[in-house]
Amino acid sequence: MHIAEGVLSAPILFAGGAACAAGLAVGLKRLPTDRLTVAIFSATFFIASLIHVPVGPSSVHLLLNGLIGLILGWAAFPAIFIGLLLQAILFQFGGLTVLGCNTVNMALPAVLFGMAARPFLTKGKAIQLTAGFLCGVLSVFGAALLTALCMFFTDEGFLTAAKLLFISEIPISVVEGLVTMLTAAFLMKVDPGLLLGRSGK
Repeated sequence: MHIAEGVLSAPILFAGGAACAAGLAVGLKRLPTDRLTVAIFSATFFIASLIHVPVGPSSVHLLLNGLIGLILGWAAFPAIFIGLLLQAILFQFGGLTVLGCNTVNMALPAVLFGMAARPFLTKGKAIQLTAGFLCGVLSVFGAALLTALCMFFTDEGFLTAAKLLFISEIPISVVEGLVTMLTAAFLMKVDPGLLLGRSGK
């Protein structure tokens, strides 16, 4: 779901950069004591999103942003930022000028839906599974929506591509929802502190 270089207008790039800087500032302040956890999930994001399917001026791929937001909270911002930075430098996915927008598009929904889902992880098995699934699905849809809006507000000519991008995320969002649901359920069994210890973070 990377937006390529040269697609977005200057105002959108500046807005995305400012929002990214704010998210990084909060995320760096709230990094967990165990920094290895952030590094692991940054690497997971980096690897999972290497396989791209082109869609107009953008592309779709697995994100796992919902899972990252659920576990890391605001620290998802630096984790996703580093993954995107390495992809831009090593593989020319996205780019440096759109790094801020791409980070916000993927990290902000992850943080918001992760924080929203976390309190429901202790409410019983059915609610726990539903919360995990919705966190994964909605984080992907949130990222797709923000990406589509970035393109639309740059040029209304991107409206068709934006709609196509959003529709193409439907099957991916289901996979992401299942992965997030199953991983969250597993972690609640073996190490619930990894999820619940991030409350409010």
